[in-house]
Amino acid sequence: MIYKLEKYSALSKVLPLLYFNEINNEKVLVISHEDLYLCLNLLKNHVIYRFQILSSISGVDLSSCKYRFAIAYDLLSIKYNQRIRLKIFLNEINLVESSTLIFPCSNWWEREIWDLYGIFFIYHPDLRRILTDYGFEGYPMRKDFPLSGFVEIRYDQVKRRIVIEPIELTQEYRFFSFELPWEK
Repeated sequence: MIYKLEKYSALSKVLPLLYFNEINNEKVLVISHEDLYLCLNLLKNHVIYRFQILSSISGVDLSSCKYRFAIAYDLLSIKYNQRIRLKIFLNEINLVESSTLIFPCSNWWEREIWDLYGIFFIYHPDLRRILTDYGFEGYPMRKDFPLSGFVEIRYDQVKRRIVIEPIELTQEYRFFSFELPWEK
């Protein structure tokens, strides 16, 4: 259930919220991707909130929606025993400001999102691949990524080494015999 911001005026006065949602006593705040750094900094350092632990960052590909990607930041306040989730929605061309200056633990999560989805984080200190090879082409968690990939790795008996080749998917015309082999 999405609440109007007037009902939660304390949060809307402090944060530039787009939507507020509460699921099983967990608050979900939807903000603009341009306000992410401001909101994370405020939620961590404000006396009322004190969300000082970033427990995870996750990305989702929503290929059929207006905004293709969603990123969720899960925060924890030990002092007040509360959890909160910040969500941002963005397109392929939008840039997200890195949160490594506020939460240093976000380094690897942002690298993982960059590696798997191709979402670029500006001001990230070390944005490089973390799960795939450095020569890997594409982003494997996108829904438009082919299931077979682009390259094939196999062992060549003649060369006696591992060979990396582009995949060739040829569709030849085949004749199918619909007879059962045990009925001959």
